[in-house]
Amino acid sequence: GARPLRRAIQRYVEDPLSEELIRGHLHGGDIEVYLDAGQLSYRPAGELEAGRKLA
Repeated sequence: GARPLRRAIQRYVEDPLSEELIRGHLHGGDIEVYLDAGQLSYRPAGELEAGRKLA
């Protein structure tokens, strides 16, 4: 259902990205989230090198 999906998105995407923003590892702008070897990773939009793994 929608609620479990919402919780999963919050746990695996929103919360880790929020922590990175708070720590100053990321700055405002567009972020790409993608699957890399079974793990969610992210990078600033348009960046060509490997992204950071979500904790």
